[in-house]
Amino acid sequence: MDVRKKRAALHNLGCKVNAYETEAMGQLLEANGYEIVPFEEEADVYLINTCSVTNMADRKSRQMLHRARKKNPKAVIVAAGCYVQASAEEILKNGDADLIIGNNQKNRLPELLAAYRKEEGAWESVIDIAHTKEYEELTLEKTAEHTRAFIKIQDGCNQFCSYCIIPFTRGRIRSRKPEDIQNELVRLAQAGYREAVLTGIHLSSYGKDFEEPVSLLDIIRLASGVDGIERIRLGSLEPRIVTEEFVREISAMKKVCPHFHLSLQSGCDATLRRMNRHYTTEEYARCCGLLRKYYSHPAITTDVIVGFPGETEEEFCETMTFLKKIGFYEMHVFKYSRRQGTKAAAMADQVPEELKTERSRIALSLEAELSADFRRYYTGKTEAILLEEVHETETGSFMTGFTREYVKAAIRVTEENKAALVPGQLVKGRFTDSLVTAGGEALEAVLAKKEEGSLCS
Repeated sequence: MDVRKKRAALHNLGCKVNAYETEAMGQLLEANGYEIVPFEEEADVYLINTCSVTNMADRKSRQMLHRARKKNPKAVIVAAGCYVQASAEEILKNGDADLIIGNNQKNRLPELLAAYRKEEGAWESVIDIAHTKEYEELTLEKTAEHTRAFIKIQDGCNQFCSYCIIPFTRGRIRSRKPEDIQNELVRLAQAGYREAVLTGIHLSSYGKDFEEPVSLLDIIRLASGVDGIERIRLGSLEPRIVTEEFVREISAMKKVCPHFHLSLQSGCDATLRRMNRHYTTEEYARCCGLLRKYYSHPAITTDVIVGFPGETEEEFCETMTFLKKIGFYEMHVFKYSRRQGTKAAAMADQVPEELKTERSRIALSLEAELSADFRRYYTGKTEAILLEEVHETETGSFMTGFTREYVKAAIRVTEENKAALVPGQLVKGRFTDSLVTAGGEALEAVLAKKEEGSLCS
């Protein structure tokens, strides 16, 4: 008699590290006999990998848990991740989940599910994350991305920025063994992935917890030596890692993409001090100068928090002036979110919500302007594009992909070229004048025209 496989649905909230861990947990469940189904379908197990970086993230985590409960009241609801780590007692008290799994316990998911089913009662697996030194080994054989694989190589953070809850939910820095990173890169390359993104909670701290000195630069060299991996991207970096030696070394590795996310948060030194950020705007600008010294047109992206406690109009204007001076490709703009348990939550002069909203609007307007300026540079230039997926629009089919600088491009699919336009292929294309002006959400206002004979091997 056929026995139906148990069905599991997973939903991820938060950062790329969370996304990696969610996919890894899904593959653990598959290996233990579960069928993975979309979250919208009825399942026996619903797993939500939660986030707690802002109050909104907490709220979304709760909403997804409630949504799962409504979908199938008989299902096992599993909450994992940062919101669990910060609010385990509250989740259990409210009955939001049947099984809660904190950070550094996710690789035990099948075992913990079995224990829950045996006991048939609420089950908790949350450790004191502040005192663990063990890196939680999770691995991927495939990813949801068609051509790009995110590789988690580090966890935890020792920075304790005054606004951030993450050191309390992720613990201290822990690095993955180089041989485990290499093995996963080789497996993913053999599975057809052409691009690897090295990611972590505080990527710049990689290796600082090892007895034998190993650095992020060593891991980039290791990744660069893996056959089949054509491109290497780096997750968010702290400005202090961007030294002359670091940039000189990575610029010599042709696989490393000239696309760098340098955390900023504020362009005002007084605000940076209150945030407990360990650099000045002068030091930050020097890092950007180094990248532009070794790369002709690097894509530099960043994060900006507006409305931090005590941020005056003068300080905000100082930040805006600095953002214009640097000329970022993209900026992720966040309104300050008050997190209980952080130093910033107790600071005086909390900025009113309506003022934070207005400052966010101004910063986002500048972001759109700077991003358009950056992309306009490519009009008429021929660039290599790693193809990812097809988009259907009212004007026809387009294959989209990204340049090394992570500029999105689209190539019109025709009868003549459709056989060559497949995910994972590198093609060269000339950016047309419609780079900035083309409409259509699927194209993100970016088009590229394929040139004859430009297909790369």
